[in-house]
Amino acid sequence: MKILITGALGQLGRDCTRVLQPAHTVTTLDLPELDIADASQVQQVMAQLRPDVVLNCAAYTRVDDCEEHRDDAMRVNATGPAVLAQAAEAGGARLIHISTDYVFDGQRPVPQPYTESDAPHPLSCYGQSKLAGEVAIAANCRRWAILRTAWLYGRHGGNFPKTMLRLALRQPERVLRVVNGQYGSPTWSWRLAEQLRTVIEADATGLFHATDEGYTTWYEFAARFLAAMHVPHNLQPCRNEEYPTRAVRPVNSILENAALKQAGLNSMRPWQDDLDEFVARHRAELLTECR
Repeated sequence: MKILITGALGQLGRDCTRVLQPAHTVTTLDLPELDIADASQVQQVMAQLRPDVVLNCAAYTRVDDCEEHRDDAMRVNATGPAVLAQAAEAGGARLIHISTDYVFDGQRPVPQPYTESDAPHPLSCYGQSKLAGEVAIAANCRRWAILRTAWLYGRHGGNFPKTMLRLALRQPERVLRVVNGQYGSPTWSWRLAEQLRTVIEADATGLFHATDEGYTTWYEFAARFLAAMHVPHNLQPCRNEEYPTRAVRPVNSILENAALKQAGLNSMRPWQDDLDEFVARHRAELLTECR
């Protein structure tokens, strides 16, 4: 199968490349070689490569920055997917796209999860732009799969565990206050990449939730990660109101992988197991990078 990965230099894109390359012909593109919102550039790439599958890992994910740069967020997260969908439809390709828990308002009582049948209601520009991307894909392409994920972390790029590790290593005596009132499912980008491979190879289409199983809080996530890393730390939980942000974050980001399970395709694991495996694989590299 010929697969084009856009946003290939990001956290998820790098893992998808490694997961898919052994069995498929994979082409990886990112800025500046490919701007997914540039229709002529996308059409040229599609005509040249003629992929069977386009896997879009490109996104504007700086949630707070989206509030101040709304046009940029909409261009990458809404216009870009629309352009890819039109090009995929014209070229007979299937489009696989990554979306987010931020399409929901997060006001559902914990631990009741959100399923694919629940109506979206984003509260932030980031969530609104990602939902607009979902709508554009469904309107412009017949063969698509959208996977919503949450709390993504991995070996590459910036993410929450790395931030906590960097702070703990550089200032071990510092009190690190971490929000303990937001709930979600930490999801390893490698596991999501393997789930994407399953969806691609099964020729599955439609809307799917794809997060690691179970849920926790940011504070509990950080504490388990630093303990697994054997790094001294001084974490203290704090309330959501004590850590204000420009963008409104969902209090409940728990997603249920109902559609994957119904299709017999769910390969996501408990978040604790994946975090432990992530540390076992990458502890030395993470310590070197974050010191």
